[in-house]
Amino acid sequence: MRIEDRITEIIEPALADLGLDLVRVRLSGQVRVALQIMIEPIGGERAPTVDDCALASRTISTLMDVDDPIKGAYTLEVSSPGVDRPLTRVQDFDRFSGLEAKIELADAVDGRRRFKGKLGGVTSAGSIMLAAEDADYEIPFEQIDTAKLVLNDELLALAEESERQ
Repeated sequence: MRIEDRITEIIEPALADLGLDLVRVRLSGQVRVALQIMIEPIGGERAPTVDDCALASRTISTLMDVDDPIKGAYTLEVSSPGVDRPLTRVQDFDRFSGLEAKIELADAVDGRRRFKGKLGGVTSAGSIMLAAEDADYEIPFEQIDTAKLVLNDELLALAEESERQ
């Protein structure tokens, strides 16, 4: 089991109890190890507050001290996914349907690993629909290595509108 998956198992239930969704767990660095946790309120109706991040950080620290899945010292960073957020869960691709995204595959399909286009939701089989300039694609979720929203005028306008509500 990957260490990120173990960390997810440890912290996700406690975050849910706090009313928070786990967006991403990323462990990086060799000398200075950083554990990056991205959170958002369940349902994504609003951005996480500083208080949400502080509460999550205290909770995660306690859980990590008890289970200790990371050997050695590390820095814990708890944050919002931001406007041009990573897309890490199948439901993210449905939620942000109609917006532009960049997707990178773990393995090339027809000699191609990188795609950019408008998200078209998720099929019943769990594939991601993407309308790129050259064609429409149906990408199996399991093949996606990384994906994120593209920071553009449309996304900024949606973020501003969301802040006003």
